[in-house]
Amino acid sequence: MATRTTEKIRPKGAVRGYPDLQEHLEALEAAGLLVTIDEPINKDTEMHPLVRWQFRGGIAEADRKAFLFTNITDSKGRGYDIPVVIGALAANAEIYRIGMGVALDEIGETWIRATSAPLEPNIVASADAPCHDLVFEGEDLLNGNGLDALPVPISTPGWDNAPYTSSSHFITKDPESGVQNSGNYRGQIKAPDRIGMNPSIEHQTGGYIHWLEWKKRGERMPCAVVVGCPPVVSFTAVQKLPAGVDEFHVSGALAGSPLNVVAAKTVDLLVPAEAEVVIEGYVDTEYLEPEAPFGESHGHVNLMEYNAYMDITAITRRKDAVITSWISQVTPSESSVIKR
Repeated sequence: MATRTTEKIRPKGAVRGYPDLQEHLEALEAAGLLVTIDEPINKDTEMHPLVRWQFRGGIAEADRKAFLFTNITDSKGRGYDIPVVIGALAANAEIYRIGMGVALDEIGETWIRATSAPLEPNIVASADAPCHDLVFEGEDLLNGNGLDALPVPISTPGWDNAPYTSSSHFITKDPESGVQNSGNYRGQIKAPDRIGMNPSIEHQTGGYIHWLEWKKRGERMPCAVVVGCPPVVSFTAVQKLPAGVDEFHVSGALAGSPLNVVAAKTVDLLVPAEAEVVIEGYVDTEYLEPEAPFGESHGHVNLMEYNAYMDITAITRRKDAVITSWISQVTPSESSVIKR
């Protein structure tokens, strides 16, 4: 284990009144809630099981920590230059509180105030958006800069059929009103330029409702997937908000300052300017593809089913990107703390 350095050159960005993910990690480190692992860790077999021990091994919730992995390999021996952090949003209530920036007993009131008075986001230029430090399109996606460059862990080794993004926020919009939705759905890594989308249709999520509307039009649905972003963006992506409410507006209200957003490069959507990684593309509305098995929150492995998929048109990211992954599935877990 090593101490994570906080000395870095940050990309030029617009003024904001909330921490990005990088600053949030620095706050966790200062509070003694971040463990940095510099030893080689296999993302396919070791990473999630290692962090899951603190949820399943009798450790008190207050003693759980976020884990930052900086030396990542996979089962094929490949190395990755993007770190992965797990537990950084809600390994325990104190980590969640730090992300919210308020006292623990003020969280409920803050949510009520934010949902009652959303703030419109601040649209910034691409040059002021750290998420556009690096842009990969076309052939670049098939030459080592696609999804295969992201060290997405396997959540339940031996059961899951592929790596899945567990903290991925799928951004879509209503084709008629133009109102956007940000929902947290898992995404199966299928190819360097292809990712699955499981919007939990049984919950009638915003992304699924939008998919139905685009399907009626006979058009593919534009979509952007964020993996790593300011904590307030993640907290609203998992919250059940009324239909037609843009989560980015509530994110700004949570922070007490408008969220900075920027126009995506290849799809007509706004994305968080301080996102770590943004995956852009179109979700097919005519065909579905097999997805899963995958370990579920009730303690069983969900069998294969047919779900949506997205063909990728671009991947943008920060130069110093860190991607997030959440310990989900069986309670207690990171996702259960967020829900609570």
